[in-house]
Amino acid sequence: MPLPFVQFQRVAFAYESAVEDLFSDLSLHFAPGWTGIVGANGAGKTTLLKLAVGLLQPDAGFVMAPPNRIYCAQRTDDPPARLADFLEDAGKTAAIVRGHLGVQADWPARWSTLSHGERKRAQIAVALWQEPDVLAIDEPTNHIDSAAREFLLAGLQSFAGVGLLVSHDRELLDVLCQQCLFCDPPHAVMRPGNYTRGAQTAVADEQAVQKQRDAKKQAFKKLYREVGRRRELANQYQSKRSKKGIASRDHDAKQKIDAARLAGKDIVGGKLLRQLDGRVEHARQELDNIQVKKKYELGIWLPGSVSKRNALFQHEAGVLQLGAKKELRFPQLVIRPTDRIALTGPNGAGKSTLLRWLLPQLNVPPLQLTYLPQEIDAAQSRAILDDVQALPREQLGHVMTIISRLGSRPYRLLESAEPSPGEVRKLLLALGMTRQPHIIVMDEPTNHLDLPSIECLETALADCPCALLLVSHDRRFLQALVRQEWQLGGNISNFELRISKLE
Repeated sequence: MPLPFVQFQRVAFAYESAVEDLFSDLSLHFAPGWTGIVGANGAGKTTLLKLAVGLLQPDAGFVMAPPNRIYCAQRTDDPPARLADFLEDAGKTAAIVRGHLGVQADWPARWSTLSHGERKRAQIAVALWQEPDVLAIDEPTNHIDSAAREFLLAGLQSFAGVGLLVSHDRELLDVLCQQCLFCDPPHAVMRPGNYTRGAQTAVADEQAVQKQRDAKKQAFKKLYREVGRRRELANQYQSKRSKKGIASRDHDAKQKIDAARLAGKDIVGGKLLRQLDGRVEHARQELDNIQVKKKYELGIWLPGSVSKRNALFQHEAGVLQLGAKKELRFPQLVIRPTDRIALTGPNGAGKSTLLRWLLPQLNVPPLQLTYLPQEIDAAQSRAILDDVQALPREQLGHVMTIISRLGSRPYRLLESAEPSPGEVRKLLLALGMTRQPHIIVMDEPTNHLDLPSIECLETALADCPCALLLVSHDRRFLQALVRQEWQLGGNISNFELRISKLE
């Protein structure tokens, strides 16, 4: 039986609302094993996955692939189509996958109350159980806690088909991927090796191109100066051989000028200049043909302000009901104007429920609260983009400047029919930053963001003087930003919140 593969042949694709192609003349080959798909938010990573599995059709060229293809989307609004069949399957494969990813029989009935991490595990479990020839996964570790992440990694490593992986998780990309496709519309470059190796190669390639362009630029400038020098000499020679100003009876002087003309010096001078002009034009074209990747200024300043109130939130010790059979016990909780707090715990421990309970009780004006929820559905995403597009010109420009500095191209975002989850998070953050927040609350802030954006966000939050409350599984991100941890732990029905300081 031949091995499966996915092949792009001179593929072009553009969305109806876009002025330019997202991809142009794209030829790629994906063999069995995992290929990482990386690039900035809005660079077409999700679009490329959908082209590969047949959910989108190219405008030009074609995609060759086996029929058994599955796409796991970033969003988990709805249960996977075959979740019930998967849970009822008594076979060995289904049992192993259920055990590894902790999928429980009652999840379909209570899908709306599941954490996004539990939904993501169910989505990927159903896909692995079907054993497709091609599996395209968009951000598989979003919302996944550390324990589930290890099981997920083992499951993905066992997959024998063609795997396409969009992720901002550098460790996952390095462990799984044999090659990485770096997307930078309208082109994409395949580089061998994992993400770290590919990123290093990309930097080296950019440096080599820049060095080549610098050399061509110097050669062009030197040639241009030589043409200028020659033209000045020619002008001087022209003035010397001119009869203007010579007395009408000075026949000797006129004869010398005629002799010089007959000798052809003017013809030689003219030919040399024309040749040099041709060389200058050729050098200019060579310079223009060397395309150096444009560098956009990254990094943002977050204009936070400090509330003058003694506390932004305060509540005596108590018990929070997480469901019919689950509860969370917590000690006295206080958030002061400059506190920087991490809320951590496994999937299903009640982190998002605690946030929903806490947010309405914050002692801050509504405009001074910047809140980024864990997930934003497609309808909300379109509504947020519509609201941004309708902003007054000056405010829109401010928002788009922040978007640019978070690594996305504003014109692509404004042209899109539906922004990507990462772009929506950037929009909400940018809108919040135009006000001076007293507190920033983020539920899984690094989910859906590309790597440069995460670094920019981390730097911005580190410099912001207002209070922070961050829910995240990303320990590296939290350690750089917080000084206090609210940690949830416990068993299936009883959870407890413990407070500790982080040095």
